[in-house]
Amino acid sequence: MAESSKPPGRKSFLLRINPQVMAAVEKLAAAELRSVNAQIECLVREAIAARGRRPD
Repeated sequence: MAESSKPPGRKSFLLRINPQVMAAVEKLAAAELRSVNAQIECLVREAIAARGRRPD
């Protein structure tokens, strides 16, 4: 059986999200030439930074 193709150091998880929020994330991702996954990570990092925290 093949090994998982996820990059080392990454965790995967299921995300349940409102369809309108997902549509907005998809539009942002397309406008910023990112994947939806990368866009969500960027938004989470920005929210963490806005609260004065640093992701470790």
